[in-house]
Amino acid sequence: MATPEHRLASSIGAHESWANTKDRAARTAPGRAALDRKFLEQAEGDPIRAEHLRKAYFKRLALKSAQARRARKAGGRDA
Repeated sequence: MATPEHRLASSIGAHESWANTKDRAARTAPGRAALDRKFLEQAEGDPIRAEHLRKAYFKRLALKSAQARRARKAGGRDA
């Protein structure tokens, strides 16, 4: 588990890295393309099914995020 100091140092590094990135879309393009390929492979080449798989994936992430926020709030900790 990372210490608070380690998390802070990592966050500073990430912010500096993104501040020095001129083309953020180009930097993230390989990752987006890989995720698109993953969904298309899961959908056996059907772009409509792939789009639904993509939407379901991101909705699932949103649900988990909401659940985690609710759990943190119930535990008395601020996010």
